[in-house]
Amino acid sequence: MTDIEFDNYEVVVGLEVHAQLLTLSKAYSSDAASYGASPNTLVSPVSLGLPGTLPVFNQKVLEFAVKLGIALQCDIRHENRFARKNYFYADLPKGYQITQDDTPICYNGFVTIKDEEGREKKINLERIHMEEDAGKSMHDQDPFDSLIDLNRAGVPLIEIVSKPELRSAKEAYNYLTEIRKIVRYLDICDGNMEEGSLRCDANISVRKKGDTSLGKKVEVKNMNSIRNVQRAIEFETKRQIQEIKNGQVIHQETRSFDALNGSTIPMRSKEMAHDYRYFTEPDLPPVFVNTDYIAKVKSSMPPLPSQLFLKYTQHLGLSDYDAAVITESKQDAMFFEQMLIHTQNVKAAANWMMVHIKSYLNELGISILDFPLQPKQIAEIIHAIDHGMISQTAGTQSIFPALINNPTSDVKQLAAQLDLLQQSDEDALSLLIDQVLSALPDDVARYRDGKKGLLGMFMGEVMKASKGKADPKITNQLLRNKLDLKP
Repeated sequence: MTDIEFDNYEVVVGLEVHAQLLTLSKAYSSDAASYGASPNTLVSPVSLGLPGTLPVFNQKVLEFAVKLGIALQCDIRHENRFARKNYFYADLPKGYQITQDDTPICYNGFVTIKDEEGREKKINLERIHMEEDAGKSMHDQDPFDSLIDLNRAGVPLIEIVSKPELRSAKEAYNYLTEIRKIVRYLDICDGNMEEGSLRCDANISVRKKGDTSLGKKVEVKNMNSIRNVQRAIEFETKRQIQEIKNGQVIHQETRSFDALNGSTIPMRSKEMAHDYRYFTEPDLPPVFVNTDYIAKVKSSMPPLPSQLFLKYTQHLGLSDYDAAVITESKQDAMFFEQMLIHTQNVKAAANWMMVHIKSYLNELGISILDFPLQPKQIAEIIHAIDHGMISQTAGTQSIFPALINNPTSDVKQLAAQLDLLQQSDEDALSLLIDQVLSALPDDVARYRDGKKGLLGMFMGEVMKASKGKADPKITNQLLRNKLDLKP
């Protein structure tokens, strides 16, 4: 099929994102919700749903759901009821999940992303609801049997369901990246898709451009990275268009993504869009959310990446690129925010953050949380450079590594110990310049005859004579004044 034939179609994508919440206990029991424990050690009669046990709602789940709803501009539902979602699978010991059906806690929100051309686009949300996770089936641990780990059963989730408004695999990539960034900023989910704490199912259909009706959707599961979600959508788009062009009918089904060859394979068919049986959870009363509670949660929230981006670009004068890099990680942004408390040189702080600090972190493969220096110490280096105490080169190549090796040291003391303090005494500098110019009479004459480009050469000679300690700003001005004097 030619590219032109492909161009006659468009893909329609809706994403269902499950974010595993960073609570200490599970959604409806006191079992620990930690990751990495030995299999089947974080279970109890409650999480197994044994007869005679009753679930108790974890209030932290409500707080996290409201936080996300506020961040995504959602309406927050006043009365929230719970439901049982019934289906049989080996890793679901109760035979049902406790979830929300017709009363999702959040609705009418949106996620702002960049489209293929880099323009802002709002992706509206269908709903955000609270539910519990199932256990985990492991099919690759034993050559003959599947193994079940129920530690994850009952761990709280928030499911974020978008409307089918994504129009490319790249848009889906950008959407997931933004969701992950927001839940990390809110500290409600660590966003690690490789560990399964952030999971995504993609509902994909294609249609001819200009059509308003939706095609038959295919749900794709088992994608353990944002890049693999993009790859799955790219493959599925081409597969569906190819089948339509070949006269085949797209069947509604669930498919699995094979990361090794980048293809999707059938798992099971879905005869109906909703093939689960829901009914009201009889053991949990409704949860009510009032405006005072929402205001209290909102007051406890950190600044969001979009808010910081606007602050940096519109109020502090950083470029879109600089602001995007700094706000990519909450920890990086918070470190930068602390730097700004101690320095007004925003551009210099951004350069240190993106160049010198990030280079050091990348070289060692660590995060800003493991960085040995405090934001105030970086601001002190910037202050020393701005006030002519040390040169930019001395600050980046000498003071910075020396401070990392001695994190309790003082910047001024280090500069003195390393003999890096710049010479700013005008009388001393004037004498030094006179010595340099007297040794280069022919070059001085050429400069005064119009060869102004020689100024750099004179500066280099003065810096060499001062062993790099002459204050560049003062030296440059004194040098110009002397050279421009008529003999």
